[in-house]
Amino acid sequence: MGSLKAVLKHPDDFYPLLKLKIAVKKAEKQIPSEPHWGFCYSMLHKVSRSFGLVIQQLNPELRDAVCIFYLVLRALDTVEDDTSIASDIKVPILIAFHKHIYDRDWHFACGTKEYKVLMDQFHHVSTAFSELKKGYQDAIEDITMRMGAGMAKFICKELSLQVETIDDYDEYCHYVAGLVGLGLSKLFHASGTEKLFSDSISNSMGLFLQKTNIIRDYLEDINEIPKSRMFWPREIWSKYVNKLEDLKYEDNSEKAVQCLNDMVTNALIHIEDCLKYMSELRDPAVFRFCAIPQIMAIGTLALCYNNIEVFRGVVKMRRGLTAKVIDRTKTMADVYQAFYDFSSLLKNKVDMHDPNAKTTLNRIEAAQKICQDSGTLSNRKSYIVKREPSYSPALIALLIIILAILYAYLSANRSNKIKVTL
Repeated sequence: MGSLKAVLKHPDDFYPLLKLKIAVKKAEKQIPSEPHWGFCYSMLHKVSRSFGLVIQQLNPELRDAVCIFYLVLRALDTVEDDTSIASDIKVPILIAFHKHIYDRDWHFACGTKEYKVLMDQFHHVSTAFSELKKGYQDAIEDITMRMGAGMAKFICKELSLQVETIDDYDEYCHYVAGLVGLGLSKLFHASGTEKLFSDSISNSMGLFLQKTNIIRDYLEDINEIPKSRMFWPREIWSKYVNKLEDLKYEDNSEKAVQCLNDMVTNALIHIEDCLKYMSELRDPAVFRFCAIPQIMAIGTLALCYNNIEVFRGVVKMRRGLTAKVIDRTKTMADVYQAFYDFSSLLKNKVDMHDPNAKTTLNRIEAAQKICQDSGTLSNRKSYIVKREPSYSPALIALLIIILAILYAYLSANRSNKIKVTL
């Protein structure tokens, strides 16, 4: 019902949503016949449908390598995220994780739902990994070793539950996401399609995404059981409250929003590197793979900025807007246009009484200048709706009829499959 309401409010979302649904279904059917590869691609679509769709568009050799890299990272994250595992057990596993990807007999029971299945049947990932070219294996092993060591370091310093300084924050984000950027750059280079980007610019690609997730997931992390996960650095939040968890209480709403804006402003510093990285990519499929998450990140930051709902629930882009981003992102011009649109939305929300207003505006305007200087902003199709449109009853009725036909078609197909099975 919520999805239908959103489509009726934004009817131009309907076609991109339909295209996305069809593309996801098509990708889910393209599962390799070999049991180990079948498991890996099925698991990929379970842990991330949209990400799996973008991976599916890469050339076959690189696609396999990125699929395995992603699953290895999800497994590593599952170990690190499971707060029920004692540190003295978790740390050795993280440090040695790069060795486990070679061991087809290794598994470790942790996580929940699909992540538990991934950990229980990790031998399928190891088997698929063994079939990758050595260049891909070396890149995955190197990044897994560095990430595992970094995660273990922060657990030993007890920084997995509390980040003190902004430097700590950047270092943590480097280990859990910046290294992913470095790893992907190495995989792209190993495929022969891209130059090898510098560690610094590759790191920024990961940090921009990770900081966005940390900002968006404040409430989920602070309410984590059995113990809160505190990723926002004390150096920032201590300017506003005595304890990080105080931000979620209604009495602190004004300070909470100011702290949130400070966090968003910190994330904006990575935009210039991200735009430079994407502008130098050559392979169209690799470009889309990198560009879509980055656009989602700037869009999410624009929604979160100055928004008290970050401390009340989940703030994220509507599914129709996500579908538009996936559908429209084909060239660097599309990236410049999207970044300009979402940064404009963010800029319009800046309150000049906010303690960081000047810094926020400076960073937004620097990003917008890059987009403007590209010379690609004319005749763009904006992602941002400037006003609430009005729709005729006929249009609403037409949409309902189309949805009903689609539902009937999918139901009929499902019935036929059941009959064939029986």
